[in-house]
Amino acid sequence: MNKYMQKIFITQKIPEVGIKMLMDKGLEVDVSPKDGILTKDELLESLKSKQYDAVLCLLTNYIDEEVFDACPTAKIFANYAVGYNNIDVSEATKRGITVTNTPGALTDSVAEHTVALLISVALRIVEADKYLREGRFHGWEPIGFLGLDMKGKTVGILGAGRIGFRVGQILKKGFDMNIIYYDVKKNEEFEKELQAKYFESPEELLKVSDVVSVHVPLLDSTKHLINEERLKMMKSTAYLINTSRGPVVDEAALVKALQNKVIAGAGLDVFENEPSLAEGLADLPNIVITPHIASATIPAREGMAVLAAQNIIDFLEGKTPANKVI
Repeated sequence: MNKYMQKIFITQKIPEVGIKMLMDKGLEVDVSPKDGILTKDELLESLKSKQYDAVLCLLTNYIDEEVFDACPTAKIFANYAVGYNNIDVSEATKRGITVTNTPGALTDSVAEHTVALLISVALRIVEADKYLREGRFHGWEPIGFLGLDMKGKTVGILGAGRIGFRVGQILKKGFDMNIIYYDVKKNEEFEKELQAKYFESPEELLKVSDVVSVHVPLLDSTKHLINEERLKMMKSTAYLINTSRGPVVDEAALVKALQNKVIAGAGLDVFENEPSLAEGLADLPNIVITPHIASATIPAREGMAVLAAQNIIDFLEGKTPANKVI
């Protein structure tokens, strides 16, 4: 570390373990006092207040040329997230700015939440809970709330990374489901451990899946990967689960598909225009929605804080951060 006290700005309060790691290294740490997400203007004002050496940002902070100009002394932006579509990576590269992320820490929590969404929507848990609370239950019904048996059904996984693999592992070993997958390249671990079959296009996978679980990063090539045309390719009895990024799914098209029973249901933890929802989405009975909480477990969020802090510490000590994106 340099002799003068280096300064870190954290855009929103994170678990204390990460903040303590930075302070224990003798760094000056400023955490945004705002209880909530900083607006763009608030972020710019905060970054201009001191000569910060590093910024620990969240996926809700859009880091672009204007932000880099506001804090030219910061040569690392440590994203408190796995995805980094909120950061202009091309601009950061031009400026020699390092960008890091926090993979691995939230794999289990996101995978488990994905499965929870599937179970909730396919077994109609939320619908039935509401029905009971409203006093509409008058005794056991032989054809009430019929759902999906998991065993033997086919799960199509879009995106064969850590989380997609863990979802496949849970559903294969826990529910005896058949795993198929699509990615830009084959994954030998998928095929060896899960007996998964590789499909060369999303379209082929969608046509035969009983459940489609989305685990791709948000890129230009994956925006609206699930659109009106592809929703129509799915089975009318199929379920769509998305815990990746909201814009991967055309939300308006999904509302239409659910209203018209093009597919049976969906489970979403992410949304195209967070925190807003597409018109009509919240009114649908055949969907389960959660407010971007798939990684909201104590181990996951603390693990993310540790990774983000360590990325900054390593960078400031002249080392290459383990989770360097660029």
